[in-house]
Amino acid sequence: MAKQQFQTEIGQLLKLMTHSLYSNKEIFIRELVSNGSDAIDKFNYLSLTDEKFKDEEWSGKITIKIDKDDSSLSIIDNGIGMNDTDMVEHLGTIAKSGTKAFMEQLSGDAKKDSNLIGQFGVGFYSVFMVASQVDVISKKAGEEQAYMFSTDGQGEFEIKPVTKESHGTVVYIKLKDDEKEFLDKWRVEEVVKKYSNHIAYPIMLTYEDVEFEGEGDDKVEKKVTKTEQINSATALWTLPKSELSKDDYVEFYKSISHDDQEPLTYLHNKVEGANEFTTLFYIPRKAPLDLYRADYQAGVKLYVKRVFITDEDKELLPPYLRFVRGIIDSEDLPLNVSRELLQENRILANIKQNSVKKILTAIKKLDGEDAEIFTQEYNRVIKEGIYSDYTNKDTLLDIVKYKSSLEDGMVSFADYISRGDSEKKEIYYIIGKDEKTLRNSPLLEAYKKANIEVLIMDDEEVDSIVTPMIGTYKEWSLKDITTIEAPESKTQEEKEEIEKEFKELTSKIKDILGEEVKEVKISTRLTESPSCVVKDSSDPMAGMAAMFAQMGQELPPVPLILEINPDSDMIKKLDKVEDEKLFEDVSWVLLDSAKLAEGLEPKDSAEFAKRVASLASLAL
Repeated sequence: MAKQQFQTEIGQLLKLMTHSLYSNKEIFIRELVSNGSDAIDKFNYLSLTDEKFKDEEWSGKITIKIDKDDSSLSIIDNGIGMNDTDMVEHLGTIAKSGTKAFMEQLSGDAKKDSNLIGQFGVGFYSVFMVASQVDVISKKAGEEQAYMFSTDGQGEFEIKPVTKESHGTVVYIKLKDDEKEFLDKWRVEEVVKKYSNHIAYPIMLTYEDVEFEGEGDDKVEKKVTKTEQINSATALWTLPKSELSKDDYVEFYKSISHDDQEPLTYLHNKVEGANEFTTLFYIPRKAPLDLYRADYQAGVKLYVKRVFITDEDKELLPPYLRFVRGIIDSEDLPLNVSRELLQENRILANIKQNSVKKILTAIKKLDGEDAEIFTQEYNRVIKEGIYSDYTNKDTLLDIVKYKSSLEDGMVSFADYISRGDSEKKEIYYIIGKDEKTLRNSPLLEAYKKANIEVLIMDDEEVDSIVTPMIGTYKEWSLKDITTIEAPESKTQEEKEEIEKEFKELTSKIKDILGEEVKEVKISTRLTESPSCVVKDSSDPMAGMAAMFAQMGQELPPVPLILEINPDSDMIKKLDKVEDEKLFEDVSWVLLDSAKLAEGLEPKDSAEFAKRVASLASLAL
């Protein structure tokens, strides 16, 4: 078979592996052992559910073979195997478009970059940190023909038919001259115990050793081949918590997540009763790179009585918990449960409900730096949960955090109400695209003067959909400050008097601005700025933002109301201006500058600039 070119991004990745990532080369063993374990999981399931394989005498095993004479390492499994199509799909290309995203994440820091390798499903290619040549010989279960995939990692690969007796895969690695440390039995054993000790299948190490026969002058050196198991081969989640240390949990996490960092937290539970199941979940310290991709990889593996069923079911946890990594092992599900039945299975629904509550409880318990990291990495997906998971909405509202007009860092709703007005029971917020613009908004002036906290929600795309549907938190009403009267405003009598005094002015400004504003009125919310704009909350379109966003459509413009500050010198002087051109210019500048303060565009930027220049000339 003719040689083929690697996918473009794979070529870039191979170059990176070959020339750049040297800080943590040993992880190639972890990645290949993990791939072998996954392949055995898949055949194990077939052997129990498919009539073709039920009579086969088989037990899963991974073998690592050291050949010092050949300077090679081979990692062998008896799993499901691959045919030529599988080889092209899994080794010659990356089915997901994630490689490009992986490349974009690279920082240039070799250690950080090597940590990304397994996390983005490109673990096989880590072998090129140590290999000058790789041959993958594999035979797929149920098929007659075996194939060999060969490459030196320089941009091309070749696949050709070969002979192999049994299903499974051999990864033959010809080591580079300066990578001979991986021919040392103790080095390989150290790496396996560090990363793969709790792989559920035996990992056997085959190596040559030296023995001596005879005694004295007749003693003769003899090479012998030895094989020994170098991992504990226990499904860690099946062991009692009392027998496991933090190190055990962390090592297992690294083996299933391909992450070199410790998790933020983990939770291990066994439930007995009507449904019996065990769960082991981890919260990664760093969000998965595909967190916001539609084709994200599910992070939880489903087992039935320790038999692997699937790692592709995105229904095991709700989508907003897609960052969670771990295991669900049920004692009650049938082994041959289909993908379609999984989604409707009552047992799995109960497991899911229990799991979500446990995970959210663990998240709520995070404190200090861990809590800050969680908020930094996952706050946005928690907002997704508030919108989509009504059952757990209250708990999610305890977890979510926002920026504040009074405090540094992120604050929770509980933080807010601990220092808020317990009589009014109102939580004030403002939504927009840019934190700086929101903090400097004229709409905040009255709140700053009264020292009243306002939550700064600068993720407009999400907050504008999620926040309005929250409604209340522990009997405290959420209030958008753009739709309500400002605090400590004037009495009704005072307002009526001022409105009467400025009625002619507001009417004249409205005539000039025409359809650009729905109304011009006196403001009670401004203390410094001469004007501001607010959306008309009574307009039917104002409450339809969430619906339009869900449909992927842009919300039609909501009419703006221009509010002017009666205490501003500019407004007082405008009330006395007789020059019609000057009055018109100032009216438009009041509107356009108020728009700019809220991150909105003036109707005509060129005209706005001319008017500002004209007014500046008059002032000078």
